Amino acid sequence: MRAALVSICLFVLLHVGPLPAGADEGLVLEPPLDGRIVRGFDAPPSPYAAGHRGVDLAARAGAVVRAAAAGRVYFAGVVAGTGTVSVDHGNGWRTTYQPVTPSVATGDVVAAGDRIGSLVAGHCGAAACLHWGLTDGETYLDPSAYAELPVIRLLPAGSVPPLRPDLPPARVGAAGSRPVAGRVSSPFGMRRHPITGVVKLHDGVDISAACGTPVASPAAGRVVDASFHSAYGYRVRIDHGAGLSMAYTHLQGLEVSEGQRVSAGDRIGRVGNTGLSTGCHLHWMAWRDGVLTDPLRLG
Repeated sequence: MRAALVSICLFVLLHVGPLPAGADEGLVLEPPLDGRIVRGFDAPPSPYAAGHRGVDLAARAGAVVRAAAAGRVYFAGVVAGTGTVSVDHGNGWRTTYQPVTPSVATGDVVAAGDRIGSLVAGHCGAAACLHWGLTDGETYLDPSAYAELPVIRLLPAGSVPPLRPDLPPARVGAAGSRPVAGRVSSPFGMRRHPITGVVKLHDGVDISAACGTPVASPAAGRVVDASFHSAYGYRVRIDHGAGLSMAYTHLQGLEVSEGQRVSAGDRIGRVGNTGLSTGCHLHWMAWRDGVLTDPLRLG
């Protein structure tokens, strides 16, 4: 009962306000503390359904928790017995941190890296870990996918990681391959976004193909999401089993529905240019055990 109440309260804290066009591509986050991910993001199929609406970062009790980006404290207090801080970053973006002892108050203005609380034990059993959540005002997202990674500090100012257009086809399990034929126009990894100019993680692989080109499921699985997102456009996410799920975005429309089972090679949509997109292409994403990964490196 308590867990259900926390989920409902988190929905209210994380899921308020309209999403402006293009907001999804403008946010860069800093990790709120130093710690490895002990439980990854698992998007719920609906607002109140089971899932893991964030990532858990292992750290010692008492560790300083810092704001992942500049903003205004939307809430600082207790939710269903759990100390919680939620920061509004504008444009619909909101991050939430728990369990913490807040060191800020509702309405406080914070900069990225400012202390907002200290970690309390209890979220990961006897061990201490921070549950870090993110929403764009419409959808729960993986905050680690928006984290500014140290590797970009090794690049000269203004530089962009080189593209790799000739990567070989990926293999997904024993039967799978790429969902569509075409040139890899932008690989997984840090890049400068072509619309916003922000250097951030490109959370998938872009494959260039003509609009209307069929998109096939690389492996069998069950559709867990088929919806429209303001940034990703029409997208389909499939649970392929064994901890692997993949998403196919910027589609022309929806040709499968949530709960539908598909076989390897089944058409799940067509290449489009919907959402925040600069041209016809497929944006292909993958998660292994809840952790965002490069779909071309699944092996």
